[in-house]
Amino acid sequence: MKILSWLLVILGICGLIGVRVVENKMFYDPFLDYFHESNQNISLPAFEWGKLIGGHLFRFILNLLFSCLIIQGLFKNKQWTMQGALMMIIVFAIAFPIYLFCIQNKFEIGYLFSFYMRRFVIQPLIILLIVPMFYYRKQMERR
Repeated sequence: MKILSWLLVILGICGLIGVRVVENKMFYDPFLDYFHESNQNISLPAFEWGKLIGGHLFRFILNLLFSCLIIQGLFKNKQWTMQGALMMIIVFAIAFPIYLFCIQNKFEIGYLFSFYMRRFVIQPLIILLIVPMFYYRKQMERR
């Protein structure tokens, strides 16, 4: 059974890496190059709202699935996996509209603020908080 758990964790990590590797080909995101340049003075790229929102939602769903594989593989607790998924959905539900607002206002709210909001939308950063939190929770339950 331990082998299956580790396979889930490895599959989840490889999946997250894979999403990052194929981001240019798999997802519609004209802001990849905009933020990659790190130049605030270049003009905003042309984009389509529908494709942009759909691409980010699709990417979030993939990141969510792979992150849940990691949580399930590490802690073997479906309730915790569901709680982790809910936390990731809440963070996305907060960050995504803020990021869309930043785009609508052409990043006038602040380049770095927009950059980091985008990070919370396209990267599964919350998993870096969830795993240690659940590990601590597991240690506290043992006591």
